[in-house]
Amino acid sequence: MTDKSFEYHTGPVTLRRSKVPPTTTDQRLLDNAGPADWLHADPWRVLRIQSEFVEGFGALAEVGPAISVFGSARTKPEHPNYALGIAVGKALAEAGYAVITGGGPGSMEAVNKGALEAGGTSVGLGIELPFEQGMNRFVDLGVNFRYFFARKTMFVKYAQGFVVLPGGFGTLDELFEAVTLVQTRKVTSFPLVLMGTAYWGGLLDWLRQTAEATGTISPADIDLLHVTDDVEEAVRIIVRGDEGYVPKRPE
Repeated sequence: MTDKSFEYHTGPVTLRRSKVPPTTTDQRLLDNAGPADWLHADPWRVLRIQSEFVEGFGALAEVGPAISVFGSARTKPEHPNYALGIAVGKALAEAGYAVITGGGPGSMEAVNKGALEAGGTSVGLGIELPFEQGMNRFVDLGVNFRYFFARKTMFVKYAQGFVVLPGGFGTLDELFEAVTLVQTRKVTSFPLVLMGTAYWGGLLDWLRQTAEATGTISPADIDLLHVTDDVEEAVRIIVRGDEGYVPKRPE
């Protein structure tokens, strides 16, 4: 096991070996069990949270037009989804967009690699995790966060849309948070593209056949999600949305 295996990031601080903490900052914030000393610590936590927003806003303010791209950290370089990530990153960079990923391995690394190789800006927003792998080497501009909610704000605030590669719970979390923001008009002209009809088809079928049929969402809500296997089509959807396209809604 190399030193890299012990590397742990908490904001701007890097820890290794015996210095790696047993819990994350988010976990300590959200865990209300134990003594009431958290009453005295929370005001200081507010300042730390504030500093994360300030650092994020300052680092990303001049990135320019950007697209946030999500996908699994478990994707191996030999998997077709890794090649898909490279193609997506390259196509977005060639269309004039910076790419913003979670900065980790797998599909995120692939997207950053594609953007970098195409001469685009490659951004990574890392997060403190118990199994932290550190920022991938294709990131030009990297910002490490302690708190998920601060990081998630940056993904939306500095992007003109999302492209979502096959992924797990983290990817689904980002996807459904984004579609909720669009549905509720918290953000507008924000295209959402899912790459991989075979992967996402079952989810779309469930949304139509169960959620829509039950009346918990409307057909227009599902129309917010564009599913494709074609990277060029994905970029066209992004560009069209960035130009102010808003999906039609029922009267």
